Order: sequence, then structure tokens, then C-alpha cells
Amino acid sequence: MSFVQHPVTVQAPATSANLGPGFDALGLALTLRDTVTAEVAGEGLTIDVRGEGAQDVPRDASHLLYRAMSSAFDLLGETPPGLRLTCENVIPHGRGLGSSAAAISAGIVLARALVEGGHDRLDDRAVLQLATDLEGHPDNVAAALSGGLAIAWIDGAAAEAVRLDVDVDVTVFVPQEPVPTHTARGLLPSEVSHADAAFNVGRAALLIAALRDDPSRLISATEDRLHQSFRADAMPGSYKLLRQLRVEGIPAVISGAGPSVLAFTHGIGDAAPDGWSVHELGVSKLGTHIVG
Repeated sequence: MSFVQHPVTVQAPATSANLGPGFDALGLALTLRDTVTAEVAGEGLTIDVRGEGAQDVPRDASHLLYRAMSSAFDLLGETPPGLRLTCENVIPHGRGLGSSAAAISAGIVLARALVEGGHDRLDDRAVLQLATDLEGHPDNVAAALSGGLAIAWIDGAAAEAVRLDVDVDVTVFVPQEPVPTHTARGLLPSEVSHADAAFNVGRAALLIAALRDDPSRLISATEDRLHQSFRADAMPGSYKLLRQLRVEGIPAVISGAGPSVLAFTHGIGDAAPDGWSVHELGVSKLGTHIVG
């Protein structure tokens, strides 16, 4: 097997999962993208990180991007003798905006692109499966890989996803302090009522229709009974902002496991609490892709 002899650059979008009622099933790609460049080297591993997470992420083989690349190289059949990686990060870490999904998706797509004929050896279904295995659930990685709105599920042991085109304005409010995903997930109950499950099924179906055809339904379509309220104690500022926006008739949700808050509109940046950052975004039609 041979490797390409030039640098390869990919971009991977931020994502917002759940979107209110679509717990572990819906993901939306956003127009906020990390950029990563990889080049095969004669030996060793060099990782340069700039931007978000630069002070915190490791620079060795434990880096998530490299671990994703290594897993992909294993499936492809050979690992290069060395790698040089440059990461330009803009997706906030630990804020419910899919930074880990972006790193995993970028790593797998980079590894495939560095191998001559890599796409023939590792097709898109295999990429989604590997990304899901590494992430633990498919919603964020499906959206990160495909762009648009992803409906994702597990069929037996296989990760599956459908991509839909949607066009909607998005404002993301990002607090200064992160909340680890495992902390947020640990607050969820092991069982929910049949009535609450049925409620969310209806709202999730309505949400897809609202995003595609009728944004006026978004305030109802983003209601949730399965996860957001249970996480309120871990992110009281986020939950307060969420309730405030919704009382004002603005369709807002906790982004992924939080603590960021996502609203389906623009022009509401003044609602941000002190110290929070605001990003006015759209839906990224592009998933993780090679640049140039």
C-alpha cells in the first residue's frame, strides 16, 4: 500500500445533536468548522494545535484525531511511518457542539485520503460505522460526515443515517465553562414514562417537517420531555436562558449534552448572559470534506 506524498487538508463542521426531542437520533451540521492538515512523514508524530483547546489537548498518540486516524489506518491495512498534523480549531470543546465528532470525522477522512485508493478500501458506510464506534452514538458523527440534517440510528449493530437538506438560521450561545458529556448523560433517568416517550416521538416527527417546510411550527416542534430538564442542575445558566428564550416564543434547545443553547433564529445576541459568546450560524451543506 502506498501513501500520497503531499499534505491533505480537511474541514469538519460543528454539530448540534438532539435538537430538543430527537434524543440520540437527530444531528445538525453547522457553519463553524475545524480545519486539519495531515502529511505523511518519515517517522514520529508531530501535532500542532491552534485555537480552541490548544492549551488542553494532548500532543501525543492519545489525541482523539490521531486515535481516529490510527483506527482508520488499521482498517485500511497499514500505518504510515510518521505523521505531521496541524489543527486549526474553532469549535468550542465540551460545550455540546460536536468537537469530538468533528475530530473523529476529520481523522477518518484524512486517513482515507492519505492512502492511495483509500476510498475504495473504506467506503462511506464503513466510515460512518467506525466513527460511530469511536464516538459511541451516531447522531453527531452522521451530521459531521454528511452535512445537513442527519437522522441516525443503530440497526442491529450497524450504524445507519439519512441526510436531509434544511435551510434555517441558527444562533448558538456558548458559556465559558464546559460540562463533560459523561456528566450530562449521568443525570438521565434509566426509564421514562410511555406518555413522555410518545410525546417526544410526535415532536421529533414534527421537528423534521418544521425544519424542512414550516418553521412556524418550530416552537412546538422543539419541546422535549426526555433529557433537557434532567440536566438542568448541571447547567443552571443554560436552562435559565433556554426557558427565557422559549417564553419569548423563540424555538431554543440545549445543544447536544450542553451547556450551549441553540436557537433557530438570528438577531437575538443581546439575550446572551455576561461572559457568554454568541455565534450566528447556518446549516452546513458540506460535511467533512477535503479542501483544495
